Amino acid sequence: MRLNYHAISAIYRFEMARMRRTLFQSIATPVISTSLYFIVFGSAIGSRIAEIDGVSYGSFIVPGLIMLMLLTESISNASFGIHMPRFTGTIFELLSAPVSFVEVVTGYVGAAATKSMILGAIILATASLFVDISIAHPFWMLLFLVLISVSFSLFGFILGIWADGWEKLQIVPALIITPLAFLGGSFYSISMLPPTWQTVTLFNPVVYLISGFRWSFYENADVSVALSLSMTCIFLFICLVVVWWIFRTGYKLRT
Repeated sequence: MRLNYHAISAIYRFEMARMRRTLFQSIATPVISTSLYFIVFGSAIGSRIAEIDGVSYGSFIVPGLIMLMLLTESISNASFGIHMPRFTGTIFELLSAPVSFVEVVTGYVGAAATKSMILGAIILATASLFVDISIAHPFWMLLFLVLISVSFSLFGFILGIWADGWEKLQIVPALIITPLAFLGGSFYSISMLPPTWQTVTLFNPVVYLISGFRWSFYENADVSVALSLSMTCIFLFICLVVVWWIFRTGYKLRT
């Protein structure tokens, strides 16, 4: 199948233009949030926990903080991007155009993932102002960053199609993703938990994402890196299958 790169570029540029229109908000919000996290967690808790696995607490929470923002922003950007055309009715113009679902998904998800990765870079730069950061494996860090951004942008795309109103767009990120991220070792190592809770925590899929991403920084991981990468790829594959099914059946697209 030959891709229509002009269509992909048009959707991608349209979505990226929305970020440029809210550039101050897009940059100021993560910078302020990151600073507050370091003030609260880095100072208050860091004064009581000097190191975790040989890494200072302030440095230890950086990958988790990036991951927390990455998950929520990927979902938010992608879900809003596809829900707006459904809300205004312009989705029918897109569906009637000579554009395949692959090109539609590539444009929307590509833009959402790009925004998330830019945000991750901003958070990393902001965090470097507070603590010393070392990246032991830059290639694996970028790989995890791209895979997770794309996976959760796809998930957000699915959420944007599923949601019947603006309220539903906030349910999953606020009530599911954020709690899973906080309980998935964003700000602590699960080895610090009692054995029973360590076992329970392993049922949290976000643990594997954060663990693999943190390993790329400090070579410290709660689970094996191979398992983290496998879980990320499995989630990506599931999201791709669901998106294919949505366009195959027209679920909530034709009504």
